[in-house]
Amino acid sequence: MHVVVLVKHVPEPTATWSFADDLTLDRAAVEGRLSELDEYAVEQAVRLVESGLDARVTYLTLGPAKAVEGLRKALSMGGDDGVHVVDPAVHGSDALATSLVLAKALQHIGFDLVLAGMASTDAEMSVVPAMLAERLGVPQVTFGGDLAVDAAAGTVTVHRDGDDATEEVVAALPAVVSLTDRTGQPRYPSFKAIMAGKKKPVQTLTLADLGVAPEQVGAAAAGVVVRSVSVRPPKQAGQVVVDDGTAAAVVADFLVARGFA
Repeated sequence: MHVVVLVKHVPEPTATWSFADDLTLDRAAVEGRLSELDEYAVEQAVRLVESGLDARVTYLTLGPAKAVEGLRKALSMGGDDGVHVVDPAVHGSDALATSLVLAKALQHIGFDLVLAGMASTDAEMSVVPAMLAERLGVPQVTFGGDLAVDAAAGTVTVHRDGDDATEEVVAALPAVVSLTDRTGQPRYPSFKAIMAGKKKPVQTLTLADLGVAPEQVGAAAAGVVVRSVSVRPPKQAGQVVVDDGTAAAVVADFLVARGFA
């Protein structure tokens, strides 16, 4: 069985983000890391193999040259190899273009099960797994709180927590599954594992390798146009209300002045 885990190299959440002249995030100027939510999918893939599933685990990413750092972090947690789709034409791509490239890459390398985090920690859209399943013509199982694979039956099972109940969802393989942060704490790789991850093979692919035309991706093909970007203003000191008998009226006036009442 071939398990492919989608991973993304995202800007460090605590870093100061800066934007380029074309209003896209200047990723070269911001330190990055493997998306924290993707680590849960990585962990589940490694656990499947540790539990006895006969599978090869491949990590797939799309991004600039620095995105290979996310692959190496995933490989240090376990797994066999990585695939990095890197091409200058993908700069500025939206979720639709991203799902197109990833779908082509998955068809290129082959897969039985695709795992992903519930969202990326930069965009937080949670839509790419569903778009991928549609493009690939396979079942999608989203927001799984756990993961089980029955290779003999050719099925994948997750439990999804809803507002009123926990659903058990079973899908036939091949399938695309996204997992939440309730699946189990990701492991912290040892120094030995980190060094081993640096030696595992990573294949590099371009759009030409996947048969994707440059005009299908990038900012020009995006369905959303960014008109302006501004830095979030620094926090200001709040108003302290002392309850001397007039606190309720002060709070009410505060809410009314800001359109909340």
